[in-house]
Amino acid sequence: MYRPYLIAVALLFVTGSAIGQSAEGGISAKMLQRIEKAQPDAKSGKALFNAIASNNIDDLSRNFANQGPVDTYFSVETPKQTIHDQQKSGRCWMFSGLNVLRANFAKEHGDSVRVEYSQAYLFFYDQLEKANLMLQGVIDCANKPIDDNLVRFFFKHPINDGGTFCGVADLAEKYGLVPMQAQPETFSSDNTSRMAQIVSSKLREYGLELRSMVAKGKSSKAINDRKTEMLSTIYHILALTIGEPVKSFSYAFRDAQGKIVIPEKNYTPREFYELTVGHPLNGSFIMVMNDPRRPYHQTYEVELDRHTYDGHNWKYLNLPMDEIASLAIASLKDGHKMYSSYDVGKQLDRKRGYLALDNYDYGSLFSTTFGMNKAQRIETFDSGSTHAMTLTAVDLDADGKPLKWKVENSWGPNYGQGGCLVMTNDWFNEYMFRLVVNRKYASQSILNQFDQKPLLVTPDDPLFGTDD
Repeated sequence: MYRPYLIAVALLFVTGSAIGQSAEGGISAKMLQRIEKAQPDAKSGKALFNAIASNNIDDLSRNFANQGPVDTYFSVETPKQTIHDQQKSGRCWMFSGLNVLRANFAKEHGDSVRVEYSQAYLFFYDQLEKANLMLQGVIDCANKPIDDNLVRFFFKHPINDGGTFCGVADLAEKYGLVPMQAQPETFSSDNTSRMAQIVSSKLREYGLELRSMVAKGKSSKAINDRKTEMLSTIYHILALTIGEPVKSFSYAFRDAQGKIVIPEKNYTPREFYELTVGHPLNGSFIMVMNDPRRPYHQTYEVELDRHTYDGHNWKYLNLPMDEIASLAIASLKDGHKMYSSYDVGKQLDRKRGYLALDNYDYGSLFSTTFGMNKAQRIETFDSGSTHAMTLTAVDLDADGKPLKWKVENSWGPNYGQGGCLVMTNDWFNEYMFRLVVNRKYASQSILNQFDQKPLLVTPDDPLFGTDD
């Protein structure tokens, strides 16, 4: 009766012995001794250990010489607008995109009329469309094995909060826009994690069912009908968490002081979009990006990186930073804000809302160096676009060269410089990645380059995560 137990013990011993062996490439006892001997003297390092063990690393590495007041003067600055707060959600791309649209509307009216759009309204359709994108993607590749990279992509990322300006363009054109008062935020639109988990789990279950239907030879009509039923359930979950999208509403336009300047009227979301945006967004802008790993002046398109199945993939022109800066300066001089994205967590002084390459000296603290350049950081997943913000100002020197930049953030009005972040031009060059700018500020040469046939890249590339 003890035989199976003895066999199990023997197997465990053999397995453990195999794991415990130091094959070439492992840390041997001799290597460990060399590592230990290379450490600083214990006495000299004790005070440093005590300090680091008891404090925040950023507090200890903060560069004291760089702690003076932040220079908030900008020679070129667009009109200020209210700062919003994305709370615990990954919707920075939407906040930044809608910031640009409302700023354009205010500029067209000489800042005498303002509008603030509902993020919750557009987010509902974003999530519904992403659910359909996942389900239809599963159908399209249902004949591939479950461990195929594309199939895994859909099941691994059934839905998410993140995105790019392309999503704002496709969703707003398709579903219109509504003012913030017409559809306010809910707990789940501000705190998306649990809702996303529930929807993701349901989509994965549905994905398996759709693969089974294809394998059994069900008709396209039957599969599409079932997909529609599935999306009805997703719609119900979203309606209970985000709120069912409004179909019509009454709204009166006000100026900066709150005075009514256009009397109250009833609108549909499409009518409101036509009134406040007034033109198709797709085709009016170009997206440029700085990726020093790849050839400049080449256009790329990210496969499956879109918000709607029938929408537009993320397409961008790769440009050097000086050319991106020139486009941004031209737009700002004309009074237009822009969607832009960054690796915002690098060297961010959260207390001052200030981004500079020398805010923190981690190298001196740990007696080492951090020497990778931008291309190397991207290639090794050490850096990439993580957060979208609205580019709103630039400070130029006597020769017209940028010294520093300012962005409107979506972390609330009490964060940083009144809800804004200030960044040096050196930091901008290292950690800025994407810019969306109106086509009219680009030269014909750049437009020709953007309109060339793009090279297709996959969404698992180190640089092509969504903005959160």
